[in-house]
Amino acid sequence: MPPSSGTGVPDMRDDPPDRPHRPGWAPRDPTVPPPPRRPRRSRPVRLLRAVAGTFLLAVLLGAGGFVAGYLLVEIPPANAAATAQSNVYLYRDGTPIARDGEVNRENVRLAQVPLTVRHAVLAAEDRDFRSARAVDPKAMVRAAWNTLTGKGRQSGSTLTQQYVKNYYLGQEQTVTRKVKEFFIAIKLNREKSKDQIFEGYLNTSYFGRNAYGIQAAARAYYGKDATDLDTAEGAYLASLLKAPSAYDVATHPENRAKALARWHYVLDGMVKERWLSRADRAAATFPAPQTARPATGLSGQRGYLVQAVEDYLTDHGVIDEKTLAGGGYRITTTLEKQKQDAFVDAVDAQVTSRLDPARNLTDRYVRVGGAAIDPASGRVVALYGGIDYTKQYVNNATRRDYQVGSTFKPFVLAAALQHASLTQYGEPITPNTYYDGTDKRPVEGWTGALYAPANEDDASYGDITVRTATDSSVNAVYAQMAVDVGPAKVKETAVALGLPARTPDLNSSPSIALGPATASVLDMAEAYATLANHGRHGTYTLVEQVTKDGEALDLPTSEGRQAVSREAADGTTAVLRSVVQSGTGTAALAAGRPAAGKTGTAEDDKAAWFAGYTPDLATVVTMMGQDPETGEQKPLYGALGQPRINGGGTPAQIWAQFTRDALAGTEPREFDLQPGADAEEWLEPFSPLDPSRPNLQEEGEREGEREEGASTGTGDLQEDTAPAGPERPRGRDVMPRQ
Repeated sequence: MPPSSGTGVPDMRDDPPDRPHRPGWAPRDPTVPPPPRRPRRSRPVRLLRAVAGTFLLAVLLGAGGFVAGYLLVEIPPANAAATAQSNVYLYRDGTPIARDGEVNRENVRLAQVPLTVRHAVLAAEDRDFRSARAVDPKAMVRAAWNTLTGKGRQSGSTLTQQYVKNYYLGQEQTVTRKVKEFFIAIKLNREKSKDQIFEGYLNTSYFGRNAYGIQAAARAYYGKDATDLDTAEGAYLASLLKAPSAYDVATHPENRAKALARWHYVLDGMVKERWLSRADRAAATFPAPQTARPATGLSGQRGYLVQAVEDYLTDHGVIDEKTLAGGGYRITTTLEKQKQDAFVDAVDAQVTSRLDPARNLTDRYVRVGGAAIDPASGRVVALYGGIDYTKQYVNNATRRDYQVGSTFKPFVLAAALQHASLTQYGEPITPNTYYDGTDKRPVEGWTGALYAPANEDDASYGDITVRTATDSSVNAVYAQMAVDVGPAKVKETAVALGLPARTPDLNSSPSIALGPATASVLDMAEAYATLANHGRHGTYTLVEQVTKDGEALDLPTSEGRQAVSREAADGTTAVLRSVVQSGTGTAALAAGRPAAGKTGTAEDDKAAWFAGYTPDLATVVTMMGQDPETGEQKPLYGALGQPRINGGGTPAQIWAQFTRDALAGTEPREFDLQPGADAEEWLEPFSPLDPSRPNLQEEGEREGEREEGASTGTGDLQEDTAPAGPERPRGRDVMPRQ
């Protein structure tokens, strides 16, 4: 070992050559044990500390945000909805249609509202209102999650929050509004009692029929003051708070089942909360509301147009119902005044002027509905809702409670052509395919219950082509064709063309072909417009523009889509032209234009339809029978002095007059059909009305006698048809002729 310097300081020359020199460093004495090392923390512990720190930071930020929000957000003055304005509705060219009426509101004290009615509202909207806090963060988070995950839009709001939204804020679905609502509700709960908040809620909530508050609602629906409402009536009014117009059974009879379910929910909630005895619950009967009495400013067609536009805006999520009711909107529709006036004139000439309810009881039941769409643009250009909105509140153009009858049959044919379907015997289905038209012939290939629909007057046809069966609307043929195509495919095609998937009685069974479904006139016009547009389904709309305070709202848009192939649509059109040329729809020839169409009659003659189109306009017209007192559907036998009302009679005559006048001044256009390379023989040239023919109205009525009725039964589906042309010998289901 090298000698030491004796100073106690290591000789730097003795350092290992690879060790860096650090001042004050001395080598460790090998005889002394090293100090113990501090144990390193495990990864889970470090992660836990990070999470705890993040959580603590979030809590601090949240607390700070809460304090800041509470201090910054003030309770504002009443909003515009609390002093609502009117909406202005315009035709497409800017001509005024209507201005909805003054706001109907009358405040009452909480003590004036019967206790059971108050309990009904709480059972419907917030059962824990008396004991719970002003806000429910858990419910808000749950509602937001359900909305984001597609389980339907939910608010998660307490009754206090709803009152804040109604009176202080607005109905817009924004994060800013929800934050303000949250803090205002907390402050309001500190400054006002539960009774004061509840009273304010009852006086500001919207119940439909332009009625704000429980007093206005009591007058609008039951013609009485709120203090006189009974438990069942209060439960119905409470039911309306969720969806006022939708649950108004007088306006939307097709939604009666949903309204009843909501009413039962309210009453059952009252029992659950011990606000109503089981005996009183069992004794309760549904209190049908009185017929609505709309403002006189909405008389004639104006009210129907406004109602249809409002339904369009709310159904498509443009504006929710309560916000729209707050007013201040300028709404330009797609409706064209000249065409709208033409529709009214056609109904007046063909129906209204001929009614004599004093002498003919059935004339009291007559209702008319109509809708017209431009196939190229998808714009709804005219609607006919009824005789007068202030006299007959239900809109006949949009209601969904009458069977469409055989106007549904073209959808079966379109489905067959779209899917290149085969008969039970392996033959392709075309307009020239032969089917057995024997009356009450059981359908083949159906695994369900026996189904053997009757033809009208029990007429049998033997083997006839699909074209002839369409001309004469033969039930036996189309029921079999629906099975050959597949009822599910028929339904799928009808929905693709434009019928809502939720259409009542749109079921996948053989009877689907005969039209037990209860689509609206507007629904059917949309589907027929798709056929007229060569199978391309566009964006059908009633609204051109909506503005408020000069700012435009976003309207629904979508790319057009090919619902069925052009060949399938044009092939169907070719066959429907034959219905107008020589079948049950010849009265439509009076339009003086190439046209395609189909007649239809509901079961027991409760409705008669004509659905048709030219290359420029698709229009559907229906006559309905309804008792004005009870609302019950009634047969139209004897109406207008006629033994029967069929689609080929008065509805086709209305269609012809309207189409002629609506398109006046434009050149008639022939259909540009491309039904397929092997289908040239399907096409027939347009034959204008022969002046030598007898009176067209009488002719239409005679042709209309060869029509149909619809049912879901197995023997009483009927078609007003008589054998047309030479009768072929009967054979098997399909006997193609070469």
